[in-house]
Amino acid sequence: MMWHDGGPGWGGWILMSFGMIAFWTLVVVAVIALVRGLQSDQGRPPRPPADARQLLDERFARGEIDAEEYKARRDLLGPGAERRR
Repeated sequence: MMWHDGGPGWGGWILMSFGMIAFWTLVVVAVIALVRGLQSDQGRPPRPPADARQLLDERFARGEIDAEEYKARRDLLGPGAERRR
């Protein structure tokens, strides 16, 4: 009188299905992480270092410092800190 011939039954099949989905999800996530890790910054040219005046201009543009502080710091940098373009 064994209904499933000794098999896992519905509960076992559902558990195995979830286990298989979890396994393949883990495999896909690991492959994506591996690919992203290998791609790092190899194809991009290095960013040139910013000079003090450029950093000051960027901070002013983002609103981190006001106009008064910007002018005071720009004057402290002097004429040698002008952009070279």
